[in-house]
Amino acid sequence: MHAVDLHVHSTFSDGTLTPAELVAHARDLGLSAFALTDHDTTDGIEEAQRAARGTGVEVIPGIEFSTEYHGRDIHVLGYYFRCDSPGFQERIHEFADARDLRNRKMCRLLCEAGLPVPYEGLTAENPGAVITRAHFAAYMEAHGIVKSRAEAFDRYIGDHCKYFVPRAKISPAMAVRFIREFGGAAVLAHPLQYQMGKEALSSLVAEMKEAGMCGLECIYSKYSPAETEELRRLAEAHGLLVTGGSDFHGANKRDLEMGTGYCGKLFVPETVLLALKHHVFHISPETKLFFADLDGTLLNSEKHISPATRDALNHWAAAGNRLVLSSGRTLFDMQMVRQDNLLQDFPGLYLCACNGAELYDCGSEAVIFHEGLPFDAVRKIVQLADECGVYIQSYNEAGIVARSAEKETEFYQRWHRMPLCVTGPDLSSGMSQEPCKCLAIALNAPEKLERLRRRVSDELAGTASAFYSNQWYLEIVSVHAGKGAAVQRICRMLGLPVSSSIAAGDSENDISMLREAGLGIAMCNGIKELPELAAAADIITRDDNDHDGLVPVLEARMDRAGA
Repeated sequence: MHAVDLHVHSTFSDGTLTPAELVAHARDLGLSAFALTDHDTTDGIEEAQRAARGTGVEVIPGIEFSTEYHGRDIHVLGYYFRCDSPGFQERIHEFADARDLRNRKMCRLLCEAGLPVPYEGLTAENPGAVITRAHFAAYMEAHGIVKSRAEAFDRYIGDHCKYFVPRAKISPAMAVRFIREFGGAAVLAHPLQYQMGKEALSSLVAEMKEAGMCGLECIYSKYSPAETEELRRLAEAHGLLVTGGSDFHGANKRDLEMGTGYCGKLFVPETVLLALKHHVFHISPETKLFFADLDGTLLNSEKHISPATRDALNHWAAAGNRLVLSSGRTLFDMQMVRQDNLLQDFPGLYLCACNGAELYDCGSEAVIFHEGLPFDAVRKIVQLADECGVYIQSYNEAGIVARSAEKETEFYQRWHRMPLCVTGPDLSSGMSQEPCKCLAIALNAPEKLERLRRRVSDELAGTASAFYSNQWYLEIVSVHAGKGAAVQRICRMLGLPVSSSIAAGDSENDISMLREAGLGIAMCNGIKELPELAAAADIITRDDNDHDGLVPVLEARMDRAGA
């Protein structure tokens, strides 16, 4: 069984490894996942998650808040919150401001006492970090003020020392409610470190559970098996999850290793993370995922879901299963399809847009994954399209981006009611962020599309992938995207095995999805022109998308699951 670590710090707070270095270290140690839980900041999460792509290491978004409870410093861990929400970041900055005021005052007191720890010097040696007392101790050791970091805490900056300044803090219950407000899971960090006694600790846990806390960090680097078991019993008594982590800080906590704690005695099994995921995403180990392509699969020729297919989807969701709409369409376009087919309130719905380059959680209304094409790659794609004589377009947050309106644009807009931004010669000038895809369209020249596909594959190998979504459209996305990769990504995010997924499609861009899923379904209307689709599938529907071809398959899967 793989190990995970749900309590890790980077240089964005008081660790000594960058987020990217943490990913490499976790990979070298054989960890399957870790949570980046920096103090009062989420600034390192994006770097860590980007560095983790393709490594096999999963980065869990996390944070560690310092709170105050009856004069004690209590730490609260948060996981899976919507960290890109403006409201969340505004509050985080308030916490950081309070810490900064405390740090300035401590520096002044130390300097006045003849202990030169100037605020400017401290921050200059730790650029971009949320400054904690660990930074004070490291600075004092490096500049010869103390012989060790332990001495700094024992004599000068520990909780009861002359130069320690407590900062304005929120209560543990307030931190829990804040994490819950933004969709996250709250956990009490290292409960025995507070030396509260069993009765007082149980009272604190009860208060935090009442506020919405879901777990206790029972598995921790400093805890003996007996202490871990004691905390397990406390968690069980309060109906809480068991979590665990090393509290890794790199060189700031010597001899403490990521994932294994002190002397290799720590082990946090992957099952701990799976239980946390199932709690956060409100699923069970029996939950099934249905990845459904839109055009030619779930939608009929009129671009609607038929009543019979809708009934089958309703039964699927009522049995506790989830639906993922998976398409080459953009997220903007898919939201319109969702609205047209009255799926705004469909439970547990996810959107897999741009062939897996963008994933969206409809419940939290948040983008959970975005993989753009680098602008240099976009310019190269435009150049190759011009050399092959093929029309090319891309997308921004609002709609289509094209250098000029052409007959291909009009053809595309028949079914994709998206606004058009005309940019002139530089296509990328119409985008504020790297686009999820480019789309080449050739109405009567398939050989030109094929020529472009070969050149993209040859000249942008390792950067972009190109494949057809129908006879007119060549989709070009990042090599880290793709519908098959999205199956893996969403299953892993939810803590479900890929064997719990089924996928249905009718085009070449669906093949990776059918191969990856536990059960691949090829629409009979797709295999006529694409025999490779049938080879990738486990089942071929008897009826096409205009005759509810998916209904018997969905009903059979629910019957088999005992729904």
